[in-house]
Amino acid sequence: METILSPDGTPIAYERSGAGAPLVLVHGTSAAHTRWAPIRPALEAHFTVYAVDRRGRGGSGDAASYAIEREFEDVAAVVDSIGEPANLLGHSFGALCSLEAALLSRNLRRLILYEPPIPLPGVPIYPVGIIDRLQALLDAGDREGVVTTFIREVVRMPDHEFKLFRSSPAWPVRVAAAHTLPRELREHEQYRFAAERFQALDTPTLLLLGGDSPDFFKAAIQAVHAAVPHSQVVVLPGQQHIAMDTAPEMFIREVLAFLRPELGD
Repeated sequence: METILSPDGTPIAYERSGAGAPLVLVHGTSAAHTRWAPIRPALEAHFTVYAVDRRGRGGSGDAASYAIEREFEDVAAVVDSIGEPANLLGHSFGALCSLEAALLSRNLRRLILYEPPIPLPGVPIYPVGIIDRLQALLDAGDREGVVTTFIREVVRMPDHEFKLFRSSPAWPVRVAAAHTLPRELREHEQYRFAAERFQALDTPTLLLLGGDSPDFFKAAIQAVHAAVPHSQVVVLPGQQHIAMDTAPEMFIREVLAFLRPELGD
C-alpha cells in the first residue's frame, strides 16, 4: 500500500490498482479498503482505483485524539495528492467524509455518495444509549458484539443481508476496527449539516439510495439533494445499505453510467 500525510501528520494509506481516470473509494464505519472487494475488479477495468483505509484501521495511522474534521481532511488529502482531477465515491460514514472533503479539495471531477448518514432534526438515527452500550461491549473485549450491535441496531440491516455481511472475508477486518466505532458515533452525533455551505459546490454529484433503506437514510439523501446544486438521486430498487454486496452488477451499472464522461464514451 501507499501512504500520504494528512494535514495533522497522520499517514493515510490506500491501495492503488487498475488503469484509467482516478477513482477514490472511501469506506464506511468499521470497514477498511477491503470492503470494496466485490466490485473492485469491475471498477479497475475502467479506472485507476485508490481504495483508502480511513484513519485508525488497516495500513493507516491514527492520532492521540479524534475529531471528525480530521477525517474530512484525510479524504481531501488523498484526492489532492493525485496528479489529475479525481472522482470520489464514499459509502455511509465515508460518504459523509467525502461530502465534506468536496468543500476542501480543488481536484475533484465527480462525486458519488451512497447513503451518507446526515443527522437531521426530528429524524432519529441512534437508539437511546447505543453509544454507551457499544463502549461497554468494547471495554468487555467483545469486539464482534460491538460490530454486530451497530449493524443490527443502527444500520438496521435485515437478517438475510447480515448473514451475507458476516460471512464476507472483510468481517475480521471490521472486528479489528471495532474500537473506532464509539468515537465515530460520538463525533457524528455532534455534526451539524448546514445546507448553505454547499450552495456553491459545482461538482456533479450522484446520490445513491437503497429503495428499502431506513427512513433516516432517505431523509439524508433528500437533504443533500436539496443542498447540492448539481446533484441527482438514483434509487437502487430492492436494496438497502450494502448494494455493493447484495446487487454488485446494479451498483456498478449506476456508477459507470454516472462516470461515463470520464470513460470517453
